[in-house]
Amino acid sequence: MKKLSALILCLLAWAGPATAQVAITYDDEAQWKAYDDFNTAFLDKSRNIYKADTKQPSADHRGNGFRDGDVSGCAAAIWCQAIMYDMVINAYNRAKLEGDDARMKSYKTLHDKIYSGEKSHYVSFDFHNPNTNNGWFVYDDIMWWTCALARAYETFGKQEYLTNSEKSFCRVWYGSAKVGDDGSYADPARFEGKYGGGMFWEWQPIAHANPHQPGDFRSACINFPTVIAACLLHRLVPEGRTAPTAPRPARQTKEWYLEKAKEIYAWADQTLVTSNGRVADGIHGGGPEYSDHLYNQATYIGASCMLYLLTHEISYLTKAQRAANYVISNMCTSNILKYENGYEQGIYAAIYAQYMKILIYDCGLSESLTKKYLSHIQRNIQRAYNNMDPTRGIQIGNFTKATSADDVVESYGASGMPALMLMFPASDTATPLSKTGGENKYDGLSDVYSPEGRLVMKNATPEQVNKLDSGLYIFQRKKVLVR
Repeated sequence: MKKLSALILCLLAWAGPATAQVAITYDDEAQWKAYDDFNTAFLDKSRNIYKADTKQPSADHRGNGFRDGDVSGCAAAIWCQAIMYDMVINAYNRAKLEGDDARMKSYKTLHDKIYSGEKSHYVSFDFHNPNTNNGWFVYDDIMWWTCALARAYETFGKQEYLTNSEKSFCRVWYGSAKVGDDGSYADPARFEGKYGGGMFWEWQPIAHANPHQPGDFRSACINFPTVIAACLLHRLVPEGRTAPTAPRPARQTKEWYLEKAKEIYAWADQTLVTSNGRVADGIHGGGPEYSDHLYNQATYIGASCMLYLLTHEISYLTKAQRAANYVISNMCTSNILKYENGYEQGIYAAIYAQYMKILIYDCGLSESLTKKYLSHIQRNIQRAYNNMDPTRGIQIGNFTKATSADDVVESYGASGMPALMLMFPASDTATPLSKTGGENKYDGLSDVYSPEGRLVMKNATPEQVNKLDSGLYIFQRKKVLVR
């Protein structure tokens, strides 16, 4: 029988029986400060979008920034802007769960500014505009924004966010009459045999696209974000929509989104993932091409967890755990994430934070697995915190490297520490207790939320909470675990 239990809060976390205890020297206030310091360093306060690095005076245009010796005002990459936009949503949701009204108000204001800045800079979210400076011309760039805009709608409820999220998803799926591309979806009915299924990564040329060919790249970085986006939209759009008949609709039905999430996942899981949870970077028509990237592992974890939560099919959860275990066993040194040096790759830890939180807090893991994964996260946060620049409060992204006041720091790598901190409070070990000197007492009715702030049930009694699916919830401002 499932039991409702409170979570003990402390400043120490266990790494597991084979490792020593992890001393946590940061606290919740230090975590909030890390996020605020990130914004101080990288957010262009006039444009309200993010700069590529600390050398940039502003965020005016696309470019590689100081990496290429350019200090003319390079903005962070368009898809990375979506991940940084996720962070302000996560900050607001954490403040809400902690009952911090002042921070909620502050981060809601910041969210609105960033949304307006991103919308203004990126051609008013016209996903059919392929302008090479501030438009859209890679499918996964658009799909990252589909996810972020869906989360904004889930958090703040403004219809514009959902409308733009659905428009962007359908732009990717069906292509654009204006641009002339045929869409990311490699329709099995069109591409027969082994070449059918999954999602293409990009279209070329940018302004007047040629039809896709079977050997064009189908990458993990478009396939698994597509699954995540479809799961989010399935969760958010209303019941009872009539199926669209237009060849390129701007929205779809609730049932369609889940159907396509399952379809794309099935193809990508079978084609791009090994039995031990390793995710290939993609495929050009031959065999899968393996190179380990944290964002591919992270989005596979996220896609697996979200389908598990929607369908309750245990195979999805098993695959999410395999992918997480692969990261810890093969992509870490002494449990610390290996840093990937390619341009923009520093953002990967922020993506990992987004989806490991779902695995750890939402999926009803055993106590031992919860401790294992949480300890892994906390070790990485602690190492980054130890190696941050104390003057600016930012860290270079390689968690094992000390950051000095003279270092040019990219916003990509610097996002890792605060993104992890926002998702994993210092004061929470997620260790369940069945009793604390007797059964826990809960008084009256209260709304139930998921850890990321999504409303699960209104005006619930403790008995109703007990009947929810296994996982972590927020009830009466307490973290509770239902088993």
